[in-house]
Amino acid sequence: MPSCVHDAALLCKIGALRSFALDKIYYWRERASGMSSLAYFMAKDTIDHFNTIVKPIVYLSMFYFFNNPRSSIWENYVVLVALVYCVTGIGYTFAIFFQPGSAQLWSALLPVVLTLIATQQKDTIIADLCYTKWALEAFVIANAHNYTGVWLITRCGSLQSNGYDISNRSLCLWVLVANGVIFRCVAFFCMVVFQKH
Repeated sequence: MPSCVHDAALLCKIGALRSFALDKIYYWRERASGMSSLAYFMAKDTIDHFNTIVKPIVYLSMFYFFNNPRSSIWENYVVLVALVYCVTGIGYTFAIFFQPGSAQLWSALLPVVLTLIATQQKDTIIADLCYTKWALEAFVIANAHNYTGVWLITRCGSLQSNGYDISNRSLCLWVLVANGVIFRCVAFFCMVVFQKH
């Protein structure tokens, strides 16, 4: 599961960089003529919601049948949609705040570092601040829900070894979505206040 979270986050974050990195000249020209920055930002984000819905389907069409997890495609899809929404907001922030080369570097490094923190320092405050911890927990819980009978021992062992609670599935999804909203606000703030776009 860590590789699933890392790969999906990396690909979607780099894909989100294009939303705000390619048309800076057009944005400044239109803004100078009186266009609303909020309307521009919301329009770009709304168009990207199509990718937020479609990318998890494409990813699951390959990942699901190779790994054959116990959780259903629908359960994995819901987690991936929340994860893609979260990392897209981070990608917006990087695209607006950094130059294109630095934004790509940060987009590649951040999932690796946060995945290491989430898997190596599970019970720390730093891990709780990492979106990767919540995505990993959501995937493990989705799998654990489908263990029955004698496999309940395996489920308990899996949850206990990772320090996860099976009742936290909704919390994990809400934290991922909240991260996406927060990073969108940060990206908009950088675009307007620091004139980074």
